[in-house]
Amino acid sequence: MALCTRMCLWSVVSLLAVAQVGCCCGARRNQYLTQAQLRNQQLWAQNRALSMQRDGFGGNVGQLQQENAALKQNLDLANQRLNNLASSNNQLEQRVQDMLVSANRGNNPLSDDMTRKLEELRQKYPEFEFDPRTGVSKFHTDLLFELGSDQVRPDAMRVLQEFAQIMNHADASHLNVLVVGHTDDKPISKSTTRARHPTNWHLSTDRADSVVLALKKSGIDEKRMGAAGYGMFQPVAPNTNDANRQKNRRVEIFVLAPDAVVAGWDPAAHSTR
Repeated sequence: MALCTRMCLWSVVSLLAVAQVGCCCGARRNQYLTQAQLRNQQLWAQNRALSMQRDGFGGNVGQLQQENAALKQNLDLANQRLNNLASSNNQLEQRVQDMLVSANRGNNPLSDDMTRKLEELRQKYPEFEFDPRTGVSKFHTDLLFELGSDQVRPDAMRVLQEFAQIMNHADASHLNVLVVGHTDDKPISKSTTRARHPTNWHLSTDRADSVVLALKKSGIDEKRMGAAGYGMFQPVAPNTNDANRQKNRRVEIFVLAPDAVVAGWDPAAHSTR
């Protein structure tokens, strides 16, 4: 009887122990499930937020692309307008140039084409001047000569050759050329220079002669040319500073019509030689 009683008690204790273990495992499982559900909810919320951000960025990118396309179109239109304005400007400048030439046809014996060519030469060489109203060309002597010299600089021969090519063109081959030299007011100081050019008169005429000979070498018939010198007595600016003196040191080339008589120029003498 005691044995039976002890066995019954052992069975009850065992059942109670199993029940306790089962309850403990179930509680832990429920806890894990709850944590997993919370984690899933957090991940879902994060994923949703990222999706919304991605959609927002996509919309911004599309808007920026549209704005860039509009800006590019506006820039293209602005560039086209600038090109049109530049073209209109060039046309207006050419018209003004043509009007000047036409209005002064009595003073400028050059044709429109020759005037344009000399204007292009002026733009190419800053030290070369050309007046489209009169057809007078000017070379600053600093371009043509060393200080106190009448020897044409080798690098200056290029502009004289191009000038000669223009003057030998069919439209200008009948015109005459008068080369005139000018100096500033400073007397010849170096003894070596005075040995060749005692005065500014000598220097101005010697330089005019050198340009004539250079033009002859470049192909202009010497019968079409003449040379003169004015020394320091025909300044274009007061001889008060170095900049003005540089302007006064110049060689001018006058293009003359076939019937022009200047300083004793007699066109008829060409045919008698």
